Amino acid sequence: MILARVVGTVVATRKDPRLEGKKLLIIKPVSPEGKDEAGYVISVDTVGAGFRELVIAVAGSSARMADGCKDTPVDNSIVGIVDTVSLDDPPAAADKAPDKKKAR
Repeated sequence: MILARVVGTVVATRKDPRLEGKKLLIIKPVSPEGKDEAGYVISVDTVGAGFRELVIAVAGSSARMADGCKDTPVDNSIVGIVDTVSLDDPPAAADKAPDKKKAR
């Protein structure tokens, strides 16, 4: 599963008949802190997500297990709309790591 933000839509007038009636959204993976990560993914929306919403997406065989996707040629599905994200123990900041350079 990944956290992602909905950033766009895809309209395909010609597609596999099993994709008829499915909403295709472009999502951008984000970190738990909400910062954008590399790349974009086209995902089938199974929960009614909207533009700029934070979502949970699954890939591979899990995507085909999402509601309405059985026997459908999908590799990524949106399966949840996120209300909040909370980290119990945030990762240490990179600038606090000890400096490994030796003085010469």
